[in-house]
Amino acid sequence: MHNKIFSIVIVAVFLAFTIVFDTLPRSTYSELEKRELKTFPEYSFDKLKDGSFMEEISSWFSDSEPYRDRFMALSMYVKDGLGVALSDDNVKFHASDTPAGGSGNMGGNESGELAIGEYKNDLTADENAKIANAGIIVVGSGDNVRALMAFGGGTKGGVSYANVANAYKKAFGSKVNVYCMVIPTAVEFYCPDKAKSCTRPQLPVIKNIFAHLDDGVKPVDIYTTLGQHAAEDIYLRTDHHWAPLGAYYAAKKFAEVAKVPFRDLSHYTKKTVKNYVGSMYGYSKDISIKKAPEDFVYYVPNGLKYTTTYINYTIDKNYHVTGEGKPFKSSFFFHFKDGNGGAYCTFMGSDTRITVVRTPVKNGRRVMVIKDSFGNPIPGFLFYSFEEVHVIDFRYFKKNMKAYVNNNKITDILFACNIFNAYSGVVSRNCTRFLTQDGRIVVPAEKTERNDVAADTLKKEKPVRDVPVKHEAVLTERKDTTRKR
Repeated sequence: MHNKIFSIVIVAVFLAFTIVFDTLPRSTYSELEKRELKTFPEYSFDKLKDGSFMEEISSWFSDSEPYRDRFMALSMYVKDGLGVALSDDNVKFHASDTPAGGSGNMGGNESGELAIGEYKNDLTADENAKIANAGIIVVGSGDNVRALMAFGGGTKGGVSYANVANAYKKAFGSKVNVYCMVIPTAVEFYCPDKAKSCTRPQLPVIKNIFAHLDDGVKPVDIYTTLGQHAAEDIYLRTDHHWAPLGAYYAAKKFAEVAKVPFRDLSHYTKKTVKNYVGSMYGYSKDISIKKAPEDFVYYVPNGLKYTTTYINYTIDKNYHVTGEGKPFKSSFFFHFKDGNGGAYCTFMGSDTRITVVRTPVKNGRRVMVIKDSFGNPIPGFLFYSFEEVHVIDFRYFKKNMKAYVNNNKITDILFACNIFNAYSGVVSRNCTRFLTQDGRIVVPAEKTERNDVAADTLKKEKPVRDVPVKHEAVLTERKDTTRKR
């Protein structure tokens, strides 16, 4: 009798899974992993003949399973409850452990004094930590848990980032000011001492980049500034990006170096998206990140009449630009509902576009921000500082840079990329090409690896789009003076 009941239960379970996986709609996008899922492959006789067509179907079937994110979350809950390691590299560090390497006080000396620019972690130095999936360092527990992406760069890296800033200064001469900003990531300020051996310090790399700048290029040292405000919410706990507050302090430092006016936060309206869980949940595969949502806080200028114009690029599945749209006006800020994991798309809605903001400021200064996704929140704090703010993503710009700068009378160029992209050399390669490209859109015949913070760091993961275009479709505009969404 018991065997019969057991057999019926097993058959029922398999039947239920068959119905779910074979009849329900397939998943197309993973909020957990922040990526588009595989689509059904295109048929060709050659692919059928060599067996690749069936392999692609198998890959599509497993990648696009119905309720994919829910099943993955359920698996994490089960593993967490059973105490199962999330990966083969899962290692835990406790406050009582002996450090695996070094003292963990970055840049300190025996006298306890800190040199200019150095930072001593008094916030999370003694906290527990563990290494989760893909080498993500998970710090603390409960509502204050934080996920950190380890940095592996050497002290002599990043020279190409300095060289491209030098090249731009040489190309445009005295009529254009060129600035170099390197954005450190959260691991630099919040990594516990006991886990310091799992990452490398970023300050030596930043110093090396600045040391290679020509005299005409102005460094923007936000490392010191961020270190001074590390006790504030300047980085997101559940996402690999910084928080808009961190970008505010960086923009303030840039305005100081550029010698333009700057308004403090009393001139902004604070907006909040509650229960935000960002990219680090999907990267780390650690359920503690999902259990500790945070507030995504951003700031909208008060009563400032400005216009935002976009030119959209269309891209293919390999992130190659395939077309360019016509200019259109829209909002700079896009508001997301509470709990939406795409809230970092608040600024400009997408990376795959050129953005131009025209402000009521009359000082003859027009800035171009050449950035990665870390740079997205910076322009919103410069509307009181420049007549125009142009925003270019180093991955997607297709126009000739010399013509663009001359035609738009750009007076200031700011390179603002996180240290992973600054170190990798891809910013230099792309931006150097911008100076000579003719503006035509040519799609490469072969797929190339996408270089961004996710692809460079999480080499075992599939490329992850920092700002999925998919989210744009669900937004609706509001008609007000700040064009919020």
